[in-house]
Amino acid sequence: MSTFATDLTLDELKAEADRLFSRKRLINFGLPALVLVYLTYVFFAFDVPGLAGRANWENGKTLVADSYSYKTHIERDNRTGEVSAAIEGERKGAYPEGQAPDWVALGETTVIDLKDGHIVRFGPETVEYDIPGYGTVRATPTRSAGVQAELPAGDVPDWINVSKNRMAITTDAGRLTVTRNRSEVFRYFNGWELFFFTLDSPYYGKSFPQLMGLAANGEAGAILNDFWTNKMWRHQDVAWAIFETILMAFLGTLGAGMVALPLAFLATRNFNPLRSVRFLTRRVFDFVRGVDALIWTVVLARAFGPGPLTGALAILVTDTGTFGKIFSEALENVDQKQIEGVQSTGANAPQRYRFGVIPQVTPVLLSQLLYFLESNTRSATVIGAITGGGIGLLLTQAIITQKDWEEVAYYIVLIILMVMLMDWFSGWLRRRLIQGETKSKRVKTKTT
Repeated sequence: MSTFATDLTLDELKAEADRLFSRKRLINFGLPALVLVYLTYVFFAFDVPGLAGRANWENGKTLVADSYSYKTHIERDNRTGEVSAAIEGERKGAYPEGQAPDWVALGETTVIDLKDGHIVRFGPETVEYDIPGYGTVRATPTRSAGVQAELPAGDVPDWINVSKNRMAITTDAGRLTVTRNRSEVFRYFNGWELFFFTLDSPYYGKSFPQLMGLAANGEAGAILNDFWTNKMWRHQDVAWAIFETILMAFLGTLGAGMVALPLAFLATRNFNPLRSVRFLTRRVFDFVRGVDALIWTVVLARAFGPGPLTGALAILVTDTGTFGKIFSEALENVDQKQIEGVQSTGANAPQRYRFGVIPQVTPVLLSQLLYFLESNTRSATVIGAITGGGIGLLLTQAIITQKDWEEVAYYIVLIILMVMLMDWFSGWLRRRLIQGETKSKRVKTKTT
């Protein structure tokens, strides 16, 4: 009987072990299989193959190139014959009348030397483009017959687009577009032209040593003023937009902390015995943080109108719920002995909170406030695009125009630097405040 019982026990143990191994095999192979099935579903549900097929990689390449380069426009009015030159085609970057870059020779026939043998000529009636290895392309714009194009014999290459009313040629040297009323040449250069000074500034084109010499001779103020009031890059407006973005984040974060702290006492068991009030306060926290800051931005913009203050209020409302939850959890974990020690000195309720509770939760409060200040700096950029304030608005305007992508790159670089600066500042301030308090407590402990 004992042998049979022992054998039966071993069989049960073996069966149990088999079940455990089967369960582990199911988990080890089943979970990856579920993840694979889910990814397959996402692949087809979001039409990833169609998205890849619709992607225009040439446009993406042009977009990236425009972020670190600029183009100079040489334009001729086919009706009057007037030729003008402008950087990025803007009036603020236009050359004075009768002037052009050194690679453009103005005259009855304007000759534009792109590079490597690519020559464009704006004749009185005909536009010619000498393309090395292909030949000369001619286009005669007329009001009645449109654009009459003459191409070398053979098939038309894909970088030439010809129709009745338009001819466009795109090469590595530049681009030529001819329509009935206008002929235009684009030539690309690396860099951000006119970033420091515009063409009408007396300091345009001067080297750094020359500028330093002029500054030493008493022109430092004028040099800084020309840079600060640059009409194309608008450094003054950009600096103010950066300040507005940081101000939105600062006001929203600090205001949320000031509102959430007293409400957090109402949501804790050890400071508020009324269960209904605790429940209601926690649900308020859930509600305000459950709605994203962008939704609050839209709602508040309808109520108060656009502006940086609306963005700060949106951050305040959202973070009030988050801070309320964090602060209430910190308050529930305070040491009651320290509060009782303060109470034994005859302190009243406000004094017990001030000297027995606040010092215990201060590191948590400061840490969370500084972390959210850094995070809200990024959020304020997006919120500013909706409320009409800060660097987010300038970035959105530059993207919508789809023209000067170097400005988009400039704003993105400034946003990254701003976030890095706020990250460094919040970390430095956190160390100074929290570690400083810790050291002072240690000194007090040693002295006692």
